[in-house]
Amino acid sequence: MQQLQDIAVRVEAVDGAELNHSNALPIMHEILHALQRLRKEGEGATIDLQSIPFGPGDEEELLHLLGRGEVSIELQSLGKSSIWETAYPGVWLIDHHNAEGERIALQIEINRIPEIVLSQDEDISDAIVRLDTQLNPNATGSR
Repeated sequence: MQQLQDIAVRVEAVDGAELNHSNALPIMHEILHALQRLRKEGEGATIDLQSIPFGPGDEEELLHLLGRGEVSIELQSLGKSSIWETAYPGVWLIDHHNAEGERIALQIEINRIPEIVLSQDEDISDAIVRLDTQLNPNATGSR
């Protein structure tokens, strides 16, 4: 009786080329459509790369296709977050790590500026109080 390991398997190319099962190209098309929506409707989008089944080399291929732009940002809040503009303005890569340095999120955000770097209303209110206190140490209450 023939066993599974005895069965010959041959991989063939289609039209003389190897099949590309990478998810990088479909993601690039999704980015293109999101950029078009951003320009036309002002609507941003986020692509959660950790929810996409990447094969070997897919992430590296996508990062290569996206390239690096002129802006990079580093945040330190419950771990390190690195944010950088890709070679395509409006397309940002956001890489979040926890305090132990483990990746907890990898996202592409299509927006004029990533939401994570926008100052929150509560933080602005706190800044007003602190700045007012610094500039007017003898005053009571904020202006």
